[in-house]
Amino acid sequence: MTKTRTIAVSAFAFALGVGASALATGALADSLTITPAPARAVVAEGTFKLSAATRIVVTKGDVEARGVALQLADLIRRSRGFRPAVIEGGPAVGSIVLTREGPAGEAYKLDIGPGGVTIAAAQRAGLFYGAMSLWQLATPDVAKGPVAVPAAAIEDAPRFAWRGLMVDSARHVQSLDTLKAVIDAMAAHKLNTFHWHLVDDQGWRLEIKKYPKLTEVAGWRHDPGAAARYPKYGGFYTQDQARELVAYAAARNITIVPEIETPGHALAPIVAYPALGTAAPDASKMGDWGVFPWLYNTDDATFAFLDDVLSEVMDIFPSPFIHVGGDEAVKDQWKASPKIQAKIKELGLKDEHELQSWFIQRVGQSLAKRGRRLIGWDEILEGGLAPNATVMSWRGIDGAIAAAKAGHDTVLSPHPTLYLDNRQSLSPDEPTGRGRVISLKDVYAFDPAPAQLSVDERKHILGVQANVWTEHMQTDARMQRMAFPRAIALAERAWTPEADVSWDDFARRLPAQMARLKVLGVTPNTVPFEPDPRMAEGEGGQITLALTAPLGVGEVRYTTDGKVPTAASPAYAGPLALAAGTTVKARSFVDGQALGREKTVTIDPVALQTRTSGQLKRCTSHVPLLMIDDAPAAFDKRAMFDVDIFNPCWIWEGVDLSKGARITARIGQIPFNFQVGKDRDGIKLNPPATPGGELEVRLGCAGERVAAIPLGDSAKNPALSTVSGRLPARAGKVDLCLSFTNKSLDPFWVLDRVTVKPAP
Repeated sequence: MTKTRTIAVSAFAFALGVGASALATGALADSLTITPAPARAVVAEGTFKLSAATRIVVTKGDVEARGVALQLADLIRRSRGFRPAVIEGGPAVGSIVLTREGPAGEAYKLDIGPGGVTIAAAQRAGLFYGAMSLWQLATPDVAKGPVAVPAAAIEDAPRFAWRGLMVDSARHVQSLDTLKAVIDAMAAHKLNTFHWHLVDDQGWRLEIKKYPKLTEVAGWRHDPGAAARYPKYGGFYTQDQARELVAYAAARNITIVPEIETPGHALAPIVAYPALGTAAPDASKMGDWGVFPWLYNTDDATFAFLDDVLSEVMDIFPSPFIHVGGDEAVKDQWKASPKIQAKIKELGLKDEHELQSWFIQRVGQSLAKRGRRLIGWDEILEGGLAPNATVMSWRGIDGAIAAAKAGHDTVLSPHPTLYLDNRQSLSPDEPTGRGRVISLKDVYAFDPAPAQLSVDERKHILGVQANVWTEHMQTDARMQRMAFPRAIALAERAWTPEADVSWDDFARRLPAQMARLKVLGVTPNTVPFEPDPRMAEGEGGQITLALTAPLGVGEVRYTTDGKVPTAASPAYAGPLALAAGTTVKARSFVDGQALGREKTVTIDPVALQTRTSGQLKRCTSHVPLLMIDDAPAAFDKRAMFDVDIFNPCWIWEGVDLSKGARITARIGQIPFNFQVGKDRDGIKLNPPATPGGELEVRLGCAGERVAAIPLGDSAKNPALSTVSGRLPARAGKVDLCLSFTNKSLDPFWVLDRVTVKPAP
């Protein structure tokens, strides 16, 4: 809202005493902390005092309005500690009034003045969103008690109809309470579509009564790569639980769109019912990561199975859309199957791509019979598309452009920008996930309306969606940290008019947003806002300390006297030259409000001699991952590795070997449980000289090998091991390249951290 927003002054605003002379725009409008930023807003003089004495008034007999009023009252209780009473009657001074005399659909008017508040909307959805905006203005922080809500007149409506977030419950199962908290956070920020990924190679998560083995067998697997050490892992949602979540979401104006994957990502159901597959299943692979080769076959019995499943799914989920997947269906099994090849010939199809199109269209017939619409990932474009199919474009935006130009509705959900399994900064404190950085600012910069489309073609863009794929999110808290606050950035781009989006203004509102997420029970990622301390050698025996926050939001304040940094502490302006033993505390602030956690670092010359895998440079970045170790049993006690799984190799730049050095490496081993197909054959293996293999150290990745440190019996240790050796003297500073020798990819060796101490 850095740009001036104006709206016509409503009659109710005058009735509340918000006259034209009191209205202001520009800088005053920027003081509102509503996210997504409203389409049009005017700030007035004065405030409305919200307290325990406030009443929320609805028209007698308006059940929907009363439901919204009760939700608003409950949110106020959660954030302010008191609950306004909900009563029926007419407008009263000092009250919050919900009225149907407003705009249609999801649009609303919100008028706030010293004498009272009115939320006006013709439909329940608009009333709900008006209530969410009022609650946000009443929750600028986590303080309790009465609050002064700024006077304003707001007219608001969404830019796009589909404003979505996908959560993957197939790879890791989240609790119902966690999903409800995510839905609460979505609703508070006007996201309205929860895409629920319930089926994948790693598990089937929804009870289907006609096929109990889908959950009895396919709902469980062994912890990836650790079947010998840990019990089976998984779970599922009963139909009653799914209905409970559907109702919970609907009460918050959110539609749950279920996804039942076809024809690929189907190992789990084929493990449960092998007759569904094209080739025999291997249940031991259910803990793997990647793209699997198992596909459904094209027998009539398989379509009868899918028809039965979808029938039960549609009984649970009233969504007009049912997602049928369609992505990453590797055709190797179809190509190798005489029966499938005969089917292609029988149908007069050109190839396996056209067979997939035929498959998807036949599945779509089950949906059409129930009046539902098919939606799938953009691979459903290949080989032809059913007339009423909707395309969710994930391989960039090309699928969306092609679909819209062909007259099909589409939802933009492009990798990598809207794939929230990517890390959010280069800080070593980031949770596990993909190694590519997709920051909050990157998500905010994405425009869901491609310039390649004409005005008429853009009408086919239903909206936009971000996806939380959970292969590397083993806990509910990690899932939430990867989703938020980036999902809020998406919410603003999906709701706010393009002309009014502003990163600077969005960043200004972040402290309030983070406080609200806490109230809603969501654990957001604060790491990108926090000072990332990096030490380097300075002059005269001192050490320089950099305190750069990855996102550069606000300013960093710090202390060197042990005191807690405040908004009045010195502002960080550049690297600090400090003596050994100095303790620095630092924190980021936006407009005087703290954002993220306090960081404490003690200046220690020894710390300069150690690098974690995340602080080293990867030799390549083909498929970089932040991976968790597979031991010990407790997820929160496991080490995390930054590695390119196609080339486990790291570089430590600028090491002083003028006197030689001793190198100590803490290493881990993980199973190579990656389904990468034929690409596995291209991963280079350096032959070992000893039975257990070695850690090789070279001067540059193509340079002289200066050490080969035997790993010994490290392979017998499921957790971390330590190996060490000596490095010879070399003139000047050199780049050390570290990699492993091994006979096979399993076990897959990775670095946790490395210490290089100069020889005495």
